[in-house]
Amino acid sequence: MSTRLNTFLLLLTILVTSISAETAAARQAGEDQAIRVMLEQREADIKQLLGNDEELSDAQMDALRAAVNDMFDFDSMGREALGRHWNEITADQQQEFVEVFAEIVRYQSLADVDIYRANVTYEEITVSGDDAQVITTTVYKEVPTVVEYALRRSGEDWLATDVVLDEVSTVEGYSRSFQSYVRKWGFDALMENLNKRLERNQSES
Repeated sequence: MSTRLNTFLLLLTILVTSISAETAAARQAGEDQAIRVMLEQREADIKQLLGNDEELSDAQMDALRAAVNDMFDFDSMGREALGRHWNEITADQQQEFVEVFAEIVRYQSLADVDIYRANVTYEEITVSGDDAQVITTTVYKEVPTVVEYALRRSGEDWLATDVVLDEVSTVEGYSRSFQSYVRKWGFDALMENLNKRLERNQSES
């Protein structure tokens, strides 16, 4: 092969690699922006639902509960929370657990609705393949709190698989609690406990 042809192929390889890298960088930049827009729109929707009302109707609370929690991947969070015990239960038990777990989170998320009126700053968004990390700062009652979201691509959407508050993972907290309970008393006892907790949350809302 001639020196000229070798040089041409080398330059072509460099050009293709450069274009691929630029395309990947542009795509990632686009994904970063898409995630930011999604989160900012979610925040705007939540604040619009809250308005300036001190008392919210049942309909407002239902809409707010959906707006706050619909970005979460409860299937993934449930699997992580149960750990190895997830594969020890049936598909029907897995579905029941996720449904009850998700409802508990939805109700507990509105224990203090004023926190959703807080100012949020989006500090950093990092995308790596189908995973992303979002670091925000929420200032509530003049106290700043770093809130990190772990996101995973689901089709065309990005869903949250964990929320980390001041370096404390929400999923890890559930995992320690749930797995300890299953080890001591079994899965059926855990579900009985969770259903009772859900009933209390629903009666108090």
